[in-house]
Amino acid sequence: MSEPAAQIAPPTTIAAWRILLRGLGAFLVLFVICIWAAKGYNRGWTKNQVAIKQVDPVTELEYETFERRFVPGVDYLAGGILLGATIFGATFLRRRGPVAPRT
Repeated sequence: MSEPAAQIAPPTTIAAWRILLRGLGAFLVLFVICIWAAKGYNRGWTKNQVAIKQVDPVTELEYETFERRFVPGVDYLAGGILLGATIFGATFLRRRGPVAPRT
């Protein structure tokens, strides 16, 4: 005969919320890298204004004006990667041990 169903070990599976959080963490890291790259690979701090050099048409002197534009820097990149890695890594904490069969 066959053994009772209670003595068969359950299959090892990952909980759905762990899969969801791992996907969210990986997506966040890729999203932040893509936004940072699309905005210009700024290796400095995040800027809200960008200096633009212009030339005065009469005197032909060069001067700077500021344009309001968001340029993410390495702080934005590092923060996003750290947050995504933390969400991804949190899924590996407090793993449940094997379930003991009922007798």
